[in-house]
Amino acid sequence: MRGPVPSSAVDFGAVRTEFELVEEFPAEAQAQADAAADLLAAGRADRRDIEFVTIDPPGSMDLDQAVHIAADGDGYLVHYAIADVGALVEPGGPLEAETRRRGQTMYLPDGSVPLHPRSLSEGAGSLLPEQDRAAALWEIRLDAAGEVRSATVRRAVVRSRARLDYAGVQADFDAGRVHPSIVLLPEVGKLRAAWGRAHGAIDLRLPAQEAVQGPDGWTVRIEPRTDFDAHNAQISLLTGVCAAAIMLKAGVGLLRTLPAAPADAVEDLRRAATALGQEWPAGVVVGDFLAGLDVSTPQGLAVMTDAARLLRGSGYAAFGTGAAPQPPEDAGHAGVGAPYAHVTAPLRRLADRYATEVCLAACAGQPVPDWSRGALDEVAEIMQRTNSLANKVDRACIDLTEAVILADRVGEDFTAITMREDQVLLDDPAVIAPCTGGPPEGARVTVRLETADVAARKVSFAYEKR
Repeated sequence: MRGPVPSSAVDFGAVRTEFELVEEFPAEAQAQADAAADLLAAGRADRRDIEFVTIDPPGSMDLDQAVHIAADGDGYLVHYAIADVGALVEPGGPLEAETRRRGQTMYLPDGSVPLHPRSLSEGAGSLLPEQDRAAALWEIRLDAAGEVRSATVRRAVVRSRARLDYAGVQADFDAGRVHPSIVLLPEVGKLRAAWGRAHGAIDLRLPAQEAVQGPDGWTVRIEPRTDFDAHNAQISLLTGVCAAAIMLKAGVGLLRTLPAAPADAVEDLRRAATALGQEWPAGVVVGDFLAGLDVSTPQGLAVMTDAARLLRGSGYAAFGTGAAPQPPEDAGHAGVGAPYAHVTAPLRRLADRYATEVCLAACAGQPVPDWSRGALDEVAEIMQRTNSLANKVDRACIDLTEAVILADRVGEDFTAITMREDQVLLDDPAVIAPCTGGPPEGARVTVRLETADVAARKVSFAYEKR
């Protein structure tokens, strides 16, 4: 086993150049961000009494969301504060134009290329602790089963009390000292996950790679995930489901869509699971089957990898516009189990600012501002394009790191799990790469590194039956 490669050996600058990623903003856009102030302060509710906390990766400064959950009779009251970027970016100005060009924040292992200048995304707009901040404040009431009783959003001023991270929150919970604002988060998270499965949601739990820099250099690992990651994600999904319902009722909005899995694809997965020895009882829907799958085993991981074929064709769909007067025929999101919208990450994702504005107007009984409604079609196209770009950037960074750390190991043998008959996951480093020779799916195998081409950012392995 070898350690990480020196930091200087992995240069992500080439990826930035290839995909034309530049952090610097045009001077006028930067100046607007530097001077950002709440354009809609009048009439904003004062909800600094709510003891919000944020939960993000360690070191994050672009904090979009703050949460507080309380008991509400036999149910729950979820307050979710989202950075009110629509009140900080002047419509029609140079900053709005530049954010439309960028679409979303691009994340690379050595830093991000932000959607907004950092003076806004990590300063005036970020829900940093002990700072008064403009927010779109969601108030969602749930019954004892996690079903939505009511949901509304309005502009408010809020004040976060603490900046938490996933690992720290998980450790606190395990030690019995979790922050009181999120004591109920596991309960609500589990209820909402069960709600999603009951409505046909398919949750893929696949290993996510990340290139990380330690004291000795770069390596590739599987991104660590805690239970609180999943619970916190359910609050964002809940809010997105409520937002979609509000927009559909209003007849205008921007949805995040994903077609339902075709019946023949589900049957193919059932056959594959059976062949790999994974019991799938009759009458158990695909979402429940996958939720109970043990992906720590080679066979479970192989089945989950096959399940990725169920979820294809994600997109954004604007409606209530000149180009699209009606919602799409299939307005649902198969990964959520309901119509869904992006509204919880406006500092990092363009769509959320415009969709949030629709929800704010609908809940206030006011017309949707022209700057938001008139942009929905274009924003949908921008998000589709930049999602593709973000995926390419992420893959390029992982591929580059894999090639560099394996460059001097061609010919060596590695232990791995066969995720598909043409793809393996190494035990260490956590490289996912193509493999020839038809290794048995869902098995632990030994494979040989055949190529590690840094210039082409490609590695490949070969399997020989022994």
